[in-house]
Amino acid sequence: MRVIYSDQEMPVDKSFSIFLAGPTPRTLDVKSWRPEALNLLEELKFNGMVFVPEHQVRVAKASYIDQVEWEWEGLENCSCVAFWVPREIEKMPAFTTNVEFGSYIRSERSVYGRPDSASKCRYLDWLYLKTRGLIPENSLKTTLEKAIKAARRQQERAEARIEHLQTQLEN
Repeated sequence: MRVIYSDQEMPVDKSFSIFLAGPTPRTLDVKSWRPEALNLLEELKFNGMVFVPEHQVRVAKASYIDQVEWEWEGLENCSCVAFWVPREIEKMPAFTTNVEFGSYIRSERSVYGRPDSASKCRYLDWLYLKTRGLIPENSLKTTLEKAIKAARRQQERAEARIEHLQTQLEN
């Protein structure tokens, strides 16, 4: 597994990748959920890239434009957007996550989960059910299992398109 943090250059080849979308701690005293996600992806033997929209060494403030440009590129080009929303209004309000969720949730390359304790997720739950016919996962592990499957499906589709194009070019 190759982990790419937002303070690192985005690779040119983004195939077979998962973007860990969801709330990011805004202060250093709030613990991020993403290290646990990375541990679970290792445990699940994910062998692709993981885009983590946090600096490798956490900092109090980062360049806003650099951060959102990095995130945009990752979200637009990853194989799967894995939304995990452990929202706590005081610590991790996830306002940006709401916008990203609305932008990507209709795509088959997105999955969504949140712990039962997450606050203010009823609309996200409803929208996921309404647009995708799916119930949100309530564990990070099962959300990531679904993310790996979604990333594999996208990778297989991409490989099939390339194979088809190569066949057409040969004829």
